[in-house]
Amino acid sequence: MRGLLWALQALLVLAALLLGLGNLWVVNNSKAYVYSNWAALPENEVGLVFGTSPYTREGRGNPHFKGRIAAAAELYQLGKIKHLIVSGANPDASYNEPRKMWQALTAAGVPASAITMDFAGFRTLDSVARAQHVFGLDQLTLITQEYHAYRAVFIGKKLKMHPVAYAAPGEESGPAFLPYVREVLARMQAILDLFLLETQPKFLGEPQRLPLEPPAVPEGAAASANQP
Repeated sequence: MRGLLWALQALLVLAALLLGLGNLWVVNNSKAYVYSNWAALPENEVGLVFGTSPYTREGRGNPHFKGRIAAAAELYQLGKIKHLIVSGANPDASYNEPRKMWQALTAAGVPASAITMDFAGFRTLDSVARAQHVFGLDQLTLITQEYHAYRAVFIGKKLKMHPVAYAAPGEESGPAFLPYVREVLARMQAILDLFLLETQPKFLGEPQRLPLEPPAVPEGAAASANQP
């Protein structure tokens, strides 16, 4: 019995060690690409907003949702991004994260033409991989809370993308430690998905072109281009 207890303790210590090392790897690998100051954030054509419910389990407004919407609208209005993908789940008619984000962003002044809804963002991995494979993006700005941004950037880098992230505001919607506990486990799951299990998105689908505006051409250059 005593030997079994020692074995269980050793396994718990090993699991805690792996969990800690895995989380350090994700954060240290990503923190240079996570920005909280919009002025320092590099410009990208497209921002990816990760879905979450607009309401908490208690029925109150979700500060994570509000923070992501506010951050995305701010970056668009500042010219840091020109187009937004809102990526989330819509498992049934009563729950549709992309639609709710679209409604909130248009209410915040972002034109509908600058928003694309991705209804297959079931997980962070799915949202990032679909941005690459479906929407053809190599560089993009990830918009979510800081603790989640590290994992999103980590996934993007492993997929050989060039992501940066903007840390959206948002106080915790429950006991402060719960989102971080979930994130600690989710980071380990991301490591397993990317390096051991080679997990693929639940649904990729056909490539889809984003309605991005072509870059402006100076008048002189346009005139010379039209000359025979």
